[in-house]
Amino acid sequence: MNTSDRLIKAAFESDENFQIVLHRVIKEDLNMNAVDFSKEAGIPHSTLYKILSGNRAPNIKTLRQIVNTVKKHEKPTEDFIAVIAARTVLDMITETKRKIGGHLITIKEYSASSIEEAIIVATRAERDGAKALVCAPIVSHTVEKIVSIPVSTIMPKDSIIEAIEIAMRKVS
Repeated sequence: MNTSDRLIKAAFESDENFQIVLHRVIKEDLNMNAVDFSKEAGIPHSTLYKILSGNRAPNIKTLRQIVNTVKKHEKPTEDFIAVIAARTVLDMITETKRKIGGHLITIKEYSASSIEEAIIVATRAERDGAKALVCAPIVSHTVEKIVSIPVSTIMPKDSIIEAIEIAMRKVS
């Protein structure tokens, strides 16, 4: 979760949590002091001080100014597609970037060895900023119900035939 999202989440949780998170964001994430932050945000220093000390909750305009200022300092996220599969499948991926439709897309691997792990890493990939997910058919239907990004299903036709052949050799 990026910094501005943490701040918004804290604002919805409670005034106290917003106060704590805002203080950390200004001091630790942005490496600023309250005076510099208030100047950049266009908020009177006294208003920011009251918010940070818990004597005042921000109104919607002030909250918007705070969040927009924090967003200015966030690094842009890179577009990526998350591939969720067992480690043995992920080891076969040779590309980490691919040009698709004129866009350079990064491919990020999320290892999962069970359906439960696949569901967990799907939500993690979405939280990390994945533009879409690619996963096995056994879990894709469930994942589609949980995440709000597109889900594509791996249809490994060749590997299924190969697995059947290996199974037949084991039986013989």
